[in-house]
Amino acid sequence: MTPVFLDTSYLIAIEAADDNRHAEALTHWKAFAARPLPIITTSLVFAETVTFFNARGRHAKAVELGQRLIESRAIRMVHVDPELFFAGWDLLAKHDDKTYSLTDCISFLVMEREHLRSALAFDRHFVQAGFATLPPPRPKP
Repeated sequence: MTPVFLDTSYLIAIEAADDNRHAEALTHWKAFAARPLPIITTSLVFAETVTFFNARGRHAKAVELGQRLIESRAIRMVHVDPELFFAGWDLLAKHDDKTYSLTDCISFLVMEREHLRSALAFDRHFVQAGFATLPPPRPKP
């Protein structure tokens, strides 16, 4: 089974009831969890997600979610080392036509290295970089 990548945008949508994609994320997650695939994420996605909740006064949520990610046996976390960090930095520097974050660029590199084609993500940057998102993007009205 080919793993999927787990992005910050999906984690926030699942965990934040006030996120505009929350209901869609929950519906998708219930279907996904019925036939789960292995999941890979990075320490930068972890940091972004925990920081998101903590910076919004939701410290308990940040700690609870962070602990679940750390303890999960279904999620493999790739820790960003200097080599991966600088490769991500180089990728970001080369894409002056995109608004990728450093975390996005490192995520793309991990996906390429792990031969992943899909990400649990609501971030359009994954599609721009040539990956599929789960759930698929909504059609534009």
